[in-house]
Amino acid sequence: PDDLAPSRDKLARFLEQWLGGEPRYSERDGRPRLRRRHFPFVIAEHHAQAWLTHMRAALESQNVTGEEFEAIWGRLEPLAHHMVNAHEDVPREPLPDDARLT
Repeated sequence: PDDLAPSRDKLARFLEQWLGGEPRYSERDGRPRLRRRHFPFVIAEHHAQAWLTHMRAALESQNVTGEEFEAIWGRLEPLAHHMVNAHEDVPREPLPDDARLT
């Protein structure tokens, strides 16, 4: 998409809730169900690593350091690997755009 603001705002709501803040994500978007919501997208280990690289840069750009950084990173890293849904030995194709998960 040309405008990433809606995605940025949704991620901010998710991270706020996921890290123990107000449940703004669930109130607006429903239960997270991350693996289900992301299943239409092929996510390999290199995608998880790329996401982590961007998340690290975002945290560093906000001067998040020390114990605060470690607390957040300690949650982000396992999450990224949990989202992997394609492996070299078990490849998969993306779902069509009109596919519906029931």
